[in-house]
Amino acid sequence: MSTPHNSANLGEIAKTVIMPGDPLRAKYIAENFLKDYKLVNEVRNTYAYTGTYENQKITIMASGMGMPSMGIYSYELYKFYNVENIIRIGSCGGYSPNLKLFDIILSEQVYSESNFALSANNEDCHLVPASTSLNNTIEKTSKEIQIPVVKGTTVCTEFFDLYMSDLHKVFDRIPKNLQPIGSEMEAFALFYTAKMLNKNASCLMSVVDTNVNSDLPKSNATAEERQNGLNNMIKLALESAIKIN
Repeated sequence: MSTPHNSANLGEIAKTVIMPGDPLRAKYIAENFLKDYKLVNEVRNTYAYTGTYENQKITIMASGMGMPSMGIYSYELYKFYNVENIIRIGSCGGYSPNLKLFDIILSEQVYSESNFALSANNEDCHLVPASTSLNNTIEKTSKEIQIPVVKGTTVCTEFFDLYMSDLHKVFDRIPKNLQPIGSEMEAFALFYTAKMLNKNASCLMSVVDTNVNSDLPKSNATAEERQNGLNNMIKLALESAIKIN
């Protein structure tokens, strides 16, 4: 079995998938954290690796950048590969002055101005929650292994924050009661797809840009740090994943 975007055979992808955006980050995780891993997809260089972590089968698969890419890959994983749980791990911009570089955010719900839900399911939806059971597992695991998370609402944008002509106008359009603490570009598509297909989804993100708000210092992670410096988030995702299976 395969899809237009995934050459893996049925059974080669685990029930729980950890999804970084970057294919090279997927490769890094497989090489440094998994045992007996196998490359099961490389269509469009969107690498997927299946191996074991603490003797449990886990798949690491890249999603690419942006909601359309995440929407395609998460839909196919849920619909055609019998995946039950997806934990997105990625980088984000920090919107709170209390956040520091590489602090880990656990998204409780994600807001987006996009029409992703309208396109996917004819629903005018702009706010969607993470899976409660999955988030509870991650939060419990974070306390057990002493890797703290900051919980809150996040924003999913269609354009990279740092390139926006006026980010403050985006803030003005976000409902005031939401008070988002961070922003990335994929979680809304993942959460909504999970909701639509009655599956589970969570999102962990490490703060790599803290200059998206004028109240925050200009402090950005390098490309190398973004790829390799996120080990705490990776470990938290993996340790949580083996409690789900």
